[in-house]
Amino acid sequence: MGVSGSGKSTLGAALAARLGCPFLEGDAFHSAANVAKMRQGVALTDADRWPWLDHLGAAMGQAVRQGGVVVAACSALKRAYRERLAAATAEPIAFALLDAPLAELARRMGNRPGHYMPPSLLDSQLDTLERPGADEPAVTLDSTQDQDWLADAILAWIAQRLAA
Repeated sequence: MGVSGSGKSTLGAALAARLGCPFLEGDAFHSAANVAKMRQGVALTDADRWPWLDHLGAAMGQAVRQGGVVVAACSALKRAYRERLAAATAEPIAFALLDAPLAELARRMGNRPGHYMPPSLLDSQLDTLERPGADEPAVTLDSTQDQDWLADAILAWIAQRLAA
């Protein structure tokens, strides 16, 4: 989870490859209307996000029931979004917030030609972001770290949670 440019897709795909499980790109679950809004530089509302989260969560739940594990990339910016995604998944879920400085996020977004999420929406995403509370199944990591380090950190955190 995290704002646009935090590295969710890159890390998610690498983590799924390590685990030998499916990777679901949350962006692929947005409606055409949502994508059009973002292309126009218009931030999504909660009403725009609910069906998207339900759709992605249902796909995650199905993947878990079929194979035991799935990795998904999703902004999940608010606690309510994480709760909605968890409810739609109907399976145990954990989140890794990928955090990076504003300048790094802007640089990464500027290096994604053709992506529908314009850099102009970064501030609205940062304003919307509710960092996970201590009571949420989430870990926060510095996404400027090496991808292998991040994957190792997530796997170690999950192993620790399972052992508890």
